[in-house]
Amino acid sequence: MTQLLNGATRVHFIVGDPIAQVKSPAGVTQAFNDAGHNAICIPAHVTPANLAGWHAGVSLAGNVDGIIVTVPHKFAYQALCDTSSDRAAFLGACNVLRRNADGRWHGDMFDGVGYVEAMRSKGVTLEGKRALLVGAGGAGSAIAYSLVTGGVSQLAIHDPDLNRRDSLVQRLGSLGLCPVVAGSPDPSGYDIALNATPIGMKEGDPHPIDSSRFTPEMFVGCVITAPAVPPMIQAARELGCNTLIGADMFARVRDLMVAFLLEQ
Repeated sequence: MTQLLNGATRVHFIVGDPIAQVKSPAGVTQAFNDAGHNAICIPAHVTPANLAGWHAGVSLAGNVDGIIVTVPHKFAYQALCDTSSDRAAFLGACNVLRRNADGRWHGDMFDGVGYVEAMRSKGVTLEGKRALLVGAGGAGSAIAYSLVTGGVSQLAIHDPDLNRRDSLVQRLGSLGLCPVVAGSPDPSGYDIALNATPIGMKEGDPHPIDSSRFTPEMFVGCVITAPAVPPMIQAARELGCNTLIGADMFARVRDLMVAFLLEQ
């Protein structure tokens, strides 16, 4: 990557707690460069307690054009947007903000859109499929929304935080697009089984979905990027399942976010 860095360089941040694990800065900066845009993406380690103050501070810099949001700030950052897409407003979460010409911040959420695009690139058709999703956090909520609006016939959601799970089930059900119910880690009877939790990142973690009940015709996905192929995905591949790993998702999400950030 060849990146010219000078006083005219436009600055974008990716903010999270922790932040050392993210791989986005290089890829986003390269995408800016490929588009002929003199811009850079910089990681920022900010705790939840300092988030509002940090946002107010970086907003004072006239050359800061965008903010990418990662864990655990996706829900909190929705309140810091001046305006947002209907999708982000429904979810109460965003993963990217663009500064408009008037200086106000406009947010959107692309985790779910990117995930569904990545699934379709693997040959998956959502229409008429029964889906199980484990995880109702920022990414999980966005994926759930995109599955429901993308045409699945039923969505089951499992999350150990029952309040978070039930709130998401109720809100998605209110759309009236398909039945949305509380689920479990058992994928039996589902066409699609997706993990949107960090379970599987640490050695010795259990499989977030019961892989002993996978069948070869299931599509199995995971949002984790490290390890590149989580043990649950490896188990699914050994059965012959079509699979999706976190890197597949984030490549799509990155492209959507860069297009959003460069939109005039």
